[in-house]
Amino acid sequence: MTDAERGHDPAGWTTPQWREAATAWLDRQLAAAGLARTGPVAQPRIRVWGTVLRAPTTGGPVWLKAPAPATAFEVSLYPVLARLVPDRVLVPLAADPERGWLLLPDGGPALREQVPPDRLVDAMVTVLPQYGQLQRDLAGHAGALLAAGVTDMRPAAMPARFDQALAAVEDYLGYAGTEADRSAYRRVAGLRAGFGSWCERLAGLPGPASLDHSDLHPGNVLGSPGGPVRFYDWGDSVLAHPFATLLVGLGYFGNVPGAGPRDPAIVRLRDAYLEAFSDLATHRELVEAVELACTVGKVARCLVWHRALAAGGYQQDGEFARAPVEWLLALALPGYFSVGG
Repeated sequence: MTDAERGHDPAGWTTPQWREAATAWLDRQLAAAGLARTGPVAQPRIRVWGTVLRAPTTGGPVWLKAPAPATAFEVSLYPVLARLVPDRVLVPLAADPERGWLLLPDGGPALREQVPPDRLVDAMVTVLPQYGQLQRDLAGHAGALLAAGVTDMRPAAMPARFDQALAAVEDYLGYAGTEADRSAYRRVAGLRAGFGSWCERLAGLPGPASLDHSDLHPGNVLGSPGGPVRFYDWGDSVLAHPFATLLVGLGYFGNVPGAGPRDPAIVRLRDAYLEAFSDLATHRELVEAVELACTVGKVARCLVWHRALAAGGYQQDGEFARAPVEWLLALALPGYFSVGG
């Protein structure tokens, strides 16, 4: 079966034939769930890494998600999460790994849509411990996560991932890199031996490997501020040291002038997340693990972006094309959550 026949061919997502096939599948899954569509299907978003359809039904809106081949593991991952942490994710109405299609109920507005910007830190202080607990609950299930197709980014795997990231970024630099990019790339390449020692050290620090959402920000959190939430959009996720999730989780708030690792808001968010791991080590040891996990995680983030963009090629990725470069080159920047793309 080809990618087009499976239904996750990016070139086909805009064709009437694909829409008709996806809508027919959606209607069959709704009928199996005792629901019916009550209006036309919309296609609100198309990206090189996936598309979504939205349909009104007798049970509320539903979403059909079709990831590109490189991130289609998300279709197999959702049922695993629904079995292991059902209160923290959207439980799919249907999942078809062969086609690469996932049907999800509507989870309501994201946190970012409900909370004013000046209150988002307060909201995320209540969210991050919930995500930490999700990671604790998943820590004993690495085998199930890998079997679902989640990429291994645990510390022992990361020296080889570093080499993969160098190769991926070198391809881009050959096409569109500047001399400043190439100079920074050489500095990062010179960190190879040191990076290996960071990974070895991280492997000995507290924090059992678990699912790193790898894009944990208020736009991917569903639920009411201050209440229990559900985490959404797992197409960037990897198996890693859990604290690497703060690379984006803190970087979202640190990407403003003057913010840094010692900023009171950043410290507050970090410490709220670490509440879920406070039984594992001293606070000082946990903070050390956060800083090292996020530093190592920049390589994982580079590769996550690279796989997301793989279907389009750098020439077609537009504003996103530099994301893998920015994340890898951030390895040489000060600050453990220096933000890339």
